[in-house]
Amino acid sequence: MLWHTKHNSINMEQEIDTQELGEKIVKVIKTIYDPEIPVDIYELGLIYDVMVNTDREVKILMTLTTPNCPVAESLPQEVKEKVASIDMVKDAEVEITFDPPWSQDLISEEARLELGLL
Repeated sequence: MLWHTKHNSINMEQEIDTQELGEKIVKVIKTIYDPEIPVDIYELGLIYDVMVNTDREVKILMTLTTPNCPVAESLPQEVKEKVASIDMVKDAEVEITFDPPWSQDLISEEARLELGLL
């Protein structure tokens, strides 16, 4: 899932705000690159979910290419800091999961082309 919103109340204005914020978050995430593969972590398929609520709190569910990834500590921190730096974001949290484990099947078609995997 690209991202989704959770609503405390049904209000079209809030829905537009969370959708707009979700798009801004994805743009920021696309500026973060895996140090071993020259592709941003979004296109690489490391971001499983971006959740935004109407209080502008963000939770990102992501994975790493391997549990022993050399950037296992710094990459999630970079994601949290960059997302938290967006003006509209009140708070950002990053959760790491290995379920399901990352595989090359999660890489976007655009990134596969760039990496010569197609």
